[in-house]
Amino acid sequence: MPRHLIGVLLIALALTPRTDATAAFEAFWTAESPEAAARLIDGVVTSGVTFDDAYRRLRQGRTYTPQPTGMIRLTNRTGGPGSIEHHFAVNIPAAYDPSRKYQVRFQLHGGVGGRQSNVPPDNAGGVGALEGPGDVAQVYIVPFSWNASPWWSSDQVVNLHGILDIAKRRYNIDENRVVVSGVSDGGTGAYYLAMRETTPYASFLPLNGYWLVLSNPDIQRGGALYPNNMRNKPFFVVNGGRDPLYPTVRVDPTIAHFKQGGVSVDYRPQPEAGHNTRWWPEVRDGFEMFVREHPRNPLPDTLTWETGDSTRFNRAHWLVITSLWRARGEAASLPDLNEMIDPPAPDFGVRSVGVRVNRVIAGSGAERIGLKAGDAVVRLNDESVRVREDLDEVFEDLTPGSTITLLVSRNNAPVELTGRYEPRMVTRPPREVFDRTSPSGRVDLTRSGNTVTAVTRGVGGFTLLISPDQFDFNKSIKVVANGKTVFDRKVQKDLATLMKWAATDNDRTMLFGAEVHVDLTR
Repeated sequence: MPRHLIGVLLIALALTPRTDATAAFEAFWTAESPEAAARLIDGVVTSGVTFDDAYRRLRQGRTYTPQPTGMIRLTNRTGGPGSIEHHFAVNIPAAYDPSRKYQVRFQLHGGVGGRQSNVPPDNAGGVGALEGPGDVAQVYIVPFSWNASPWWSSDQVVNLHGILDIAKRRYNIDENRVVVSGVSDGGTGAYYLAMRETTPYASFLPLNGYWLVLSNPDIQRGGALYPNNMRNKPFFVVNGGRDPLYPTVRVDPTIAHFKQGGVSVDYRPQPEAGHNTRWWPEVRDGFEMFVREHPRNPLPDTLTWETGDSTRFNRAHWLVITSLWRARGEAASLPDLNEMIDPPAPDFGVRSVGVRVNRVIAGSGAERIGLKAGDAVVRLNDESVRVREDLDEVFEDLTPGSTITLLVSRNNAPVELTGRYEPRMVTRPPREVFDRTSPSGRVDLTRSGNTVTAVTRGVGGFTLLISPDQFDFNKSIKVVANGKTVFDRKVQKDLATLMKWAATDNDRTMLFGAEVHVDLTR
């Protein structure tokens, strides 16, 4: 190149405006949302900062300043103008020190169905008697739910994610010690959240909740649920033996099912407790110890995720499912918590619609006592039977071997039957807990060094987010999906990718410098 052209080029470069990296990062840190931070990525990329310097700055994070303590009431909108407004409260310790990280507990309240408005009561916003020990400095976040936006809705999944982002921009939160707890409906909501979004949370702690409430087709769920997703995080569960809604006799089989299916569960049944939290003084220390002993691993080597939507709720940490498709060579089936085998149950041998018998099993206790098809059971042991009650429910509280008297209506005439309640204990075939009529995709993967092994079902493509803390960028990354090598080469650290996911996650401990895209449709 001629010398005079080189001089012109150098002058042009000198006159080209270059954003100072420190100023660019300050603007990035002060952005009010992930979307606002994403708009500032170009400023960081063009500032001249290197990947390694940017990575160091992101690991260090923003500088936090002193904030008001006590209960702070805030709001969040799950969308643009005209979207739903959510109220929430943040409870900041009196001795809050912006230079140290704080663990966080989301506390989800109960009684959702009775709340008609998104505006919380004036006295709401704290966790009351459920506070941890005084020597445990933590931030409590109390969101609010109501009948139009229950915990088991997509709107609340997005809301809690947004609330956490707001809190992380204002307070020095330990990203790896954010837990979700709740009581009654809030406990059920904790189960729901674990099946819809796992990445930001360390563990789930449902108190007096019941997982199978979510299988009721009449409640708003905002999409299909995938129980296997609960395997990603540990659970701390408390239920009461005398709870009239969800007694331990009903909860115990689901806990056994979780454990058999690979979910880590610390179950603390309270035999004498009702639907209340009077047991908290005895459980509190164990609750807090569980939280301390189960911090989040931001880059776990084993992941499983299933989704029916490849555009949202499709991510678990460094795995993103990008398309659904029935690929060749994939697993025909994978062990799934959605297939539940109920414990052996008494079967008296009667099949009915409501209280009307439509079939009696030959040789059963029902046949021996004299029940016939067409009978309508009117009374059991001097207790009237409700017309719409199923006969399995009518008999479920009886003691096997006890003497019973039935009054039935047969051909419009009363008939009294007396005999012994002698059911057979039967094990029924596995049943699907949640509906599976809509297509879904699932990926189970493990990492060993720079090799990722994946087993998929119903997935056309997925993306792996590559962190320098997890992978060696100086070596080739190999991905084996369903027994076939689908990727095997080096990847380059990319500043724009690093900033993209830093804007999305707002997380100092989970940073990604490259993406590996896997296409299973070829």
